Amino acid sequence: MDRRSWYLVLAVAGCVLPYSQFLPWVADHGLNLPLLLRELFASRIGGFFGLDVVISAVVLIGFIRVEGARAAVGHRWLPTLATLLVGVSCGLPLFLYMRERRLQRGAAGPA
Repeated sequence: MDRRSWYLVLAVAGCVLPYSQFLPWVADHGLNLPLLLRELFASRIGGFFGLDVVISAVVLIGFIRVEGARAAVGHRWLPTLATLLVGVSCGLPLFLYMRERRLQRGAAGPA
């Protein structure tokens, strides 16, 4: 499997797996943001993971903006939106897929 395909597989897994846990929770509790935050930070280890993901998402969005512009990746809003709606597990491999696709097109010459 080439790198581009691998990034796409990881982006799909990065969407499906987190939502396999989130959607049943939403079905039980609705979009109750105070409860979600209370449960996320109910323990120090949960807080560790929650804060790690928030910081990683901020860094990733900056990376998407800077590296995406440098590599002339179009539709940079898409991995940014994926990061905000799903998380780093989807946004990062999606951006890497898009970047790899752009770099391969550039290496092959104009389309």
